Amino acid sequence: MAAEVLASGGAHVTIYDAMPSAGRKFLMAGRGGLNLTHSEPLADFLTRYREAAPRLRRAVEAFPPDALRDWSAALGQPTFIGSSGRVFPKTFKASPLLRAWLRRLDASGVQFALRHRWTGWDETGRLQFQTPDGPRAIAANATVLALGGASWPRLGSDGAWVDLLAAKGIAISKLRPANSGFTVAWSEVFRDRFEGQPLKGVALTVAAHTVRGEAMITRSGIEGGAIYALSAELREAVLGLGQATLTIALRPDLDTDGLTTRLSGTRGKQSLANFLRKAAQLSPVGIGLMQETAIASGRPLASFSPAELADLVNAVPVQLTGIAPIERAISTAGGIGFEELDEHFMLRKLPGVFAAGEMLDWEAPTGGYLLQASFATGAAAGEGVLRWLGSF
Repeated sequence: MAAEVLASGGAHVTIYDAMPSAGRKFLMAGRGGLNLTHSEPLADFLTRYREAAPRLRRAVEAFPPDALRDWSAALGQPTFIGSSGRVFPKTFKASPLLRAWLRRLDASGVQFALRHRWTGWDETGRLQFQTPDGPRAIAANATVLALGGASWPRLGSDGAWVDLLAAKGIAISKLRPANSGFTVAWSEVFRDRFEGQPLKGVALTVAAHTVRGEAMITRSGIEGGAIYALSAELREAVLGLGQATLTIALRPDLDTDGLTTRLSGTRGKQSLANFLRKAAQLSPVGIGLMQETAIASGRPLASFSPAELADLVNAVPVQLTGIAPIERAISTAGGIGFEELDEHFMLRKLPGVFAAGEMLDWEAPTGGYLLQASFATGAAAGEGVLRWLGSF
């Protein structure tokens, strides 16, 4: 995006990429349907960036969701708003959009140098790259760094830039998993039976934060959209206390009194699981979670009174014991502190060097917010470079 803005402004641009092809993580983002942005009002949209919202506001307002949708349409990929408010290309795929984008960049004169891994600067300030043909040094009038975080390193964002910039005195918050799964010490029986099973229509709570949505049981823990929405709070709790308690409401639209009434009926010869499934419309995996709680308490679930069962249905405690590895996280938190940047995304300690995207210290939930801020900060960095070049 920075290259597109620069080329439109008349600059000669080369994109150096460590990978053999461009946009690999962009393609990964579209693996399950490319969620470009979100349709909610901009004021609400900006709150998704939490404490970084004031730092990102100007860039997102300059290149808002509607502008991103127009940009996609101009590349022959019109968008639509899904039932959740998320915005997708009508093809639902990333590859047609990326191909059209690369063609337009090529037509505008942008050049690509692939298999060029940036390794810092030489003593004269030239950019250094490791290539299949050996080291290469490049003199640039300005540089935009868009090196990503540290999730999915096999796609290129391996966080190797942290040490390079730290050596220049740039303050960088430690990269941490964001929109990640968490580990849970499931019983062997639960793990074997429910691995890969979804929890639908649940409400998840940690401390004062509650999110409605879906989650997925994994062999080692739990992940999914509702988990990702709480991942910042869950991550900080795990890092600070060594664990976190996630509370799951399996039937959040039913109050305790209503559930108690439903569960006070005669069970007859039904198994408890069958009774709970019919009386409270609980899924097998939800009942399994309740069984896990009963096992941990040392009491069989069959000994719970109707009132106790009702309480448990909407307050199943799940102990999170750790954070899934950053290599498998959707995104990362941490990065270059905004105090290191001027209002044009230039590093104050490195004049002529700009930074954009996920390598900056912000995080957001899934839903289109990650790509939107990456596009917007890329465009802002491109505008910053044009301003910088025009000052000479």
